[in-house]
Amino acid sequence: MLWSFIKVALFLVIIAALTLGATHLADSGEGIRIAFAGMELTLGPLQAVIGALLLLCALWLVMRLVGLLVAFLRFLNGDETAISRYFDRNRERKGYEALADGMLAVASGEGRLALSKASRAERFLSRPELTTLLSAQAAELAGDTRKATEAYKRLLGDDRTRFVGVRGLMKQKLAEGDTDTAMKLAEKAFALKPRHEEVQDVLLKLQADKGDWKGARDVLNAKARQGLLPRDVYRRRDAVLALQEAKGILDEGASVEAREAAIAVNKSSPDLIPAAVMAARAYIEKGSPRYAARLIQKAWEAQPHPELATVFAEIAPEESPADRLRRFAPLLKIHPEHEETRLLRAELNIAAEDFPGARRALGDVIETHPTQRSLAIMAAVERGEGADDAVVRGWLARALTASRGPQWCCDKCQNIQASWGPVCDNCAGFDTLSWREPAQTAAPLPHGAEMLPLIVGRPTPEPEPEPDPETAEEILEAELNEDPMAEPDAVLAARGAKPEN
Repeated sequence: MLWSFIKVALFLVIIAALTLGATHLADSGEGIRIAFAGMELTLGPLQAVIGALLLLCALWLVMRLVGLLVAFLRFLNGDETAISRYFDRNRERKGYEALADGMLAVASGEGRLALSKASRAERFLSRPELTTLLSAQAAELAGDTRKATEAYKRLLGDDRTRFVGVRGLMKQKLAEGDTDTAMKLAEKAFALKPRHEEVQDVLLKLQADKGDWKGARDVLNAKARQGLLPRDVYRRRDAVLALQEAKGILDEGASVEAREAAIAVNKSSPDLIPAAVMAARAYIEKGSPRYAARLIQKAWEAQPHPELATVFAEIAPEESPADRLRRFAPLLKIHPEHEETRLLRAELNIAAEDFPGARRALGDVIETHPTQRSLAIMAAVERGEGADDAVVRGWLARALTASRGPQWCCDKCQNIQASWGPVCDNCAGFDTLSWREPAQTAAPLPHGAEMLPLIVGRPTPEPEPEPDPETAEEILEAELNEDPMAEPDAVLAARGAKPEN
């Protein structure tokens, strides 16, 4: 309020001062006489002041016109002027508008519109790091791989955009299935930005697929140093890669290095069953059976596994079944109630012809968790105790549709593999295989065969009709018929035991 009053008062004072000045000039009576080219002009004091002001305005206008003319001439000459800056700002405004529209088109999935806006932005803007990238993305979205490749190659010429160009070309090669070139580009991108997590993952997967275990371990170490992996996950995956690297050394025939590498892998991750198996065999080849036995027992504590029992049997392959049963006693004391331990004890008793002991070792496994392996063992026990063929066939018939038990299953795609590997054969997932029982899916079997175990069960001693030839039941029964006191070869092979004649 006060400031408004001051402004009004100041305006009135100025008007009053001008009025007084004009009145004073008018009353003074003195003027200005101007003679020019035979002409004489007399101006009063007020008229002279007005004329001076008009003359100043005219001079200012002439100077501005001269400046505009000089600027136009410089603009025609190519120099930077206000006119050129005006046009540059106008072009830049249009270019950024086209760039923004192109980015929105890419985000909304309109590839052709994005290409058009990218071309317009390239015409108006001198920012290739922006417009070329937009052109590449728009071309990819529109399915024009040739134009996208050309755009990414142009990005390689600038240090600021080289990584973006390499990464874009890498993704294109992956989409085309050219993994060899993609791997080289991934290595280049990793060299440019070692901390880029996506590039690390792509390179690690490609190296694992190609069997470059040493390079994969380097990438894994980089991820661990940057804190992108938990410590336990890093140790596990590094052990997996080291195991494959050790296998490669073994394939090349350098047994000493392979033994040392396998032992080192097992020390870093003792719960990795394949590493424990390989390290134990390395100790056996080295002539250190006690170290091999200790290593297997430690791995058995982590997880009982049939491959561990097989290697434990390889420590003394020529021993008798009774000696083997005594030597396995310390191993069987670890997790005695575990299903794998009970099945192993039953198989060892069958090999030693202690069929009642094998039955006691099985316990209630047949009722609580029947599998093909446990039912086959039970068939061998019944045959060894002199049961009728119909009873044996009943157990074998139940084994036809029973679960196969734990297997190497992929935690990602549920694929089942016969042997462990660092990469899933189906989904190419890294370190996704675990020893567990796969999820059972109920699927109807033809001709009501899913009811076979219920129909056969434990049949009465009446003679049963002979099964159709080439069935799984006949194959298993044929093995037992070769020697009624022998364990099936499928069971013995899993343990490293030899059938007794």
